[in-house]
Order: sequence, then structure tokens, then C-alpha cells
Amino acid sequence: MRIALDAMGTDLAPDPEIQGALQALADFEGDIEIVLVGDEPALRAAVSRHGPIPERLTFKHASDRVTAEDSPASVIRKKPNSSIVVGLKLHQQGEADAFVSAGSTGAIMATSLFTLRPLPGVDRPAVGTLLPTLGSPCLLIDAGANVDCKPQHLVQFAHLGNVYVRDAIGTAEPRVALLNIGEEPGKGNEVVAETYELLSRERGIRFVGNVEGRDIIQDTCDVVVCDGFVGNVLLKFYESVAAVIVAMLRKQLDGRDVGSLFDEVFRVLDYSEYGGAPLLGVGGVSIICHGESSPKAIRNALGVAARAVRSDMVKHSAQDVTAAAR
Repeated sequence: MRIALDAMGTDLAPDPEIQGALQALADFEGDIEIVLVGDEPALRAAVSRHGPIPERLTFKHASDRVTAEDSPASVIRKKPNSSIVVGLKLHQQGEADAFVSAGSTGAIMATSLFTLRPLPGVDRPAVGTLLPTLGSPCLLIDAGANVDCKPQHLVQFAHLGNVYVRDAIGTAEPRVALLNIGEEPGKGNEVVAETYELLSRERGIRFVGNVEGRDIIQDTCDVVVCDGFVGNVLLKFYESVAAVIVAMLRKQLDGRDVGSLFDEVFRVLDYSEYGGAPLLGVGGVSIICHGESSPKAIRNALGVAARAVRSDMVKHSAQDVTAAAR
């Protein structure tokens, strides 16, 4: 298995990517090879500072990088030699089995759509992000790719999220819920109310009904479906609350030994534990990471990509969506 890693994506690139890749090679099974995509001479020099270059670490030269000022839709045309475009083309051409990047989210999504193309039957690929709960993590879909959705799009998100949680997370029968302003059928706007009716009759999905925002953290579902506008607002609030809680606890503890209990709380709330968010519904494995990703987050994102490849998630997603459309 070869995973293309954009080495120019994080705010502190390429150090987090290099350290994360080296950690992944040390921790994961020997069938994984990582291709670092970026300025090859600079990357080789940086890797060499950590010791001999591992056999399973190779390089693909990309002379350019995407910045925050670049228009996501024009990156593939204006910056064809950027690490995002070069890395995704490796995946498109079969020279890599997955792609991981902490670069511009918009550029990753736009370039993934152009190079990997949506799966048959998928109108709008969506971003799936794991949220911490009191039990197992819950997949939020869509986390920001599609701000205006029709009911059929939300139903497709449900299928994509269902397959991902089943294949990559290992939950046999994921509980799929619809994010709403109330639990009762008929709540919400016309789009959400119609989606409820469609999901309640949809085959192949264990639909558990509506959930409110407060319910997600109680481990009431394994997949929560919403449009990208609502999903992104919820995600950003989730991230900020987690950071505030951790900061408050650390301040109150004032350097004292927190013990294993607090260590576990910190671990659950730490976004780096989940690595990256997959763009679901495209013909490949494209993992989007936070721009502030640490080496640990990059290492875990590579693990997310590896699990998606091993489980044949893309193939199963295509089968599931096609069957649902019949």
C-alpha cells in the first residue's frame, strides 16, 4: 500500500509531516509505503536530520505549494506542480492508494473532485469528521463541503457515512441519525422533514430518527447527517469547547499530576487522535487534515487512510449508493 502525503500542507510544514510519516512507518504494519510530496531536495535533507531514510519512505517532487490566497477552484489549472495536485494525480494514476494533506481544505476538495471524480450515483461528495462522545466517536457528515442540500443529497450522505463507519471504524450496524431542532418527525425545515421521511423508508440503513445537538455527545448515534453549513458550525463549536475544557482543567490543576483519568479525558478531546477527515463519495481515498496538525495527527491520518484502503471503503460506497438508487 502506498500513501501519498502532502509534505507542504501544515502551517509548520514539512516538519510535522516528516515526523508523522516516520512515526507511522515505525508503528504500522510493514506493507505501508509513504510517498512524501513536495520539494524533494529540501525533504530529503529534512528527513536525513532524523537519521537514515527508511526504505519504505520515497519522494515525489512538487515545486510549488498552495497558499491561503489561492482560489481553490483554480489550483489545478494555475498550480499544476503544487503538492496537492501532484499528490492527488499520483492517486488518480494508480501510483498511490490514498492521499493525505493538511493543506487548503477547499483546494483538496476541489482537486479531489476533479481528479478522482464523484462515485456513480453520488451527486455531492461530503466531508466526514469524527466527533468525540461519551461512547464511540460519531461521524458528522457533511462537515462543510455542501452548504445547500436537497433531501436526496442528505440520504446519500447517510449511505456514505454508514459505509465509512462500518468499514473503517468497524461498527457492524451503525446508528444513523438526522440532526434537527427536535426529535419528533416533522420538525425542522422542509428539506429536513422530507429527509426524515426518506430515511425512515431507506433500505440498508439503521435510521434512529432525529437528534438534537445536545444528544450527539451522549453517544446516541454513530453517524449524524446534516448539510455542510450546519455541520461546519457544529464542528467549529465542538473544537472550541473541547479546547476550552482542556485549557480550564490544565489551569485548575496547575501542573499537578493529573493521573490516568484526566489523561483519558484529554485524549478523547484531542482532535489529533482522529487524524483526518475523509472526503466521502469520490473515487479514491482523500483525507483532509487540520492545518495545525501535529506529527501525531499526521500519523493518525495516515492510519485513517490505511484503514479505508484495507476495508475497500470506496468500492463498498459505490455498491451501496448504486443499490440505494434502484
